[in-house]
Amino acid sequence: MFRTGLLTLVLAGGLLAGAGAPARADAAADGLAAAKAKLDAYRAKPVFNAPGPAFDIKSCSAGKKQLSIPNSSQNPFLKGIIDREIKVGPMIGLKVEEWQNQGQPSQWVQGVEYAIRGKFSVIDLISGIDPKTIAPQIAEAKKAGVRTMTSHFYDPSQPRSALTTSDLPVSFNTIGKILADWSIVNTGGKAHIVVVKTDEVPPTGPLVDGIRSEIAANCPNCKIVQEINVGIVEWATKIQASVQSAVQAHPDVNVVLPIYDSMAQFVVPALTLTGKTGKVKVATFNGTPFVLDFIRDGKVDMDIGESLDWIAYATIDGHMRDLCGLKQPAEINVPFYIFDKSNVADAGTPAGYDKGYGDAYVTGFRKLWMLDK
Repeated sequence: MFRTGLLTLVLAGGLLAGAGAPARADAAADGLAAAKAKLDAYRAKPVFNAPGPAFDIKSCSAGKKQLSIPNSSQNPFLKGIIDREIKVGPMIGLKVEEWQNQGQPSQWVQGVEYAIRGKFSVIDLISGIDPKTIAPQIAEAKKAGVRTMTSHFYDPSQPRSALTTSDLPVSFNTIGKILADWSIVNTGGKAHIVVVKTDEVPPTGPLVDGIRSEIAANCPNCKIVQEINVGIVEWATKIQASVQSAVQAHPDVNVVLPIYDSMAQFVVPALTLTGKTGKVKVATFNGTPFVLDFIRDGKVDMDIGESLDWIAYATIDGHMRDLCGLKQPAEINVPFYIFDKSNVADAGTPAGYDKGYGDAYVTGFRKLWMLDK
C-alpha cells in the first residue's frame, strides 16, 4: 500500500513537472514579447506635446533671475541642462546662473545664501539635492521672496517637499521599466543583472522598483544578481572597483545597469579590466553626450536619452508658469528616446546635447510662449 502510494506521488509529480515546464516556457515567451512591444514606443522620434495652455511668458519673466543649483557641477548631464537654460533665458528676459559646486551640502547652503543676497526670483534645485538637507536656508529664502523649486528630481509617485513651492518630476519608475525590458529583450529573456545605484537620491527608489517589478512581471528566467549602492561623491572612487568585484564574483552576469549614465565612465573601465567588454551589456539613462559616444565606440549598448535642450526649455516653462501664477505641469513632460547602435549616429560625432531628437520642441515652446506673435 505504501509503495503504491509512493509510486502514485512520483507519477503525479512527474506529470505536474511536465505540465509546469511548458507553462513556464510560455510565460517566458509572453514576457519577452511584452517587453519588446513596450520598447518599441521609445524608438520613435519624440513629438512635442504642450505642457499647458499658451501664455505670454515675457510679461512676468522679464528682468527676473533664476539660480540653478545641481547636486554636483561635475555631473555633465546636469551641467548640460543648465548650460542650455543659460542660453534659453535671454529669449524671455530671464537671467539664469549656475551655482557651481562639488556635491557638498555646505556648498548648496552657500548657493541659497547667494540667491538671497542677489535677489533672485527662483532657486532651482536640479536633480539630486534633497530640500531637507538645506531646510533652514530654504526657509530664509522664502522669507526673502525667493521661490525654491525642484526639477528632474522626484518621481510623480513621490510627494513634493513641503519646503518647496513647486516641482517638475520625471517618471523614474518608467525609466526603470525600460531598462528592465531592454535587458530582457537583449538577453533573450535570461538577464542576470548588476544594478549600480545611488540610494541617497530620492528618485532612485522608484527607478529601481521599476526594474524589479518589470523583471518580476516579464521574465521568469531573469534575476538581479546584485545591487551596488554608491554615494554621489564616491562615484569616481568606488564604482569601478565595485563593478569589477561583482562581475568576477558572479560569472553569469550579462547586464550592468548604471542607472544614471554619468556612472558609465567608471563602469566601462571595470569591464575592460575584467575582460568583459562586449560580453556584459551596459544600458543606462540620461543621454549625456559622452555616453552616446561610448555607444558608437561599442563600450555601452543603450542609453535612454532625453534632450538636455528640451529639458532646459521645459524646466524654464514649468518654473515660469509657477512664477506667473499659472498651474504647473504634473511632470516635466520631456519624452524618453532609446539610443543604441542603430541610431546613435543621429546624435552627431561627437554626440551633442540636443541632436537626434528633432527640433519640434523649439518651435513648440516659442509658440507656447507667444514669442512670435
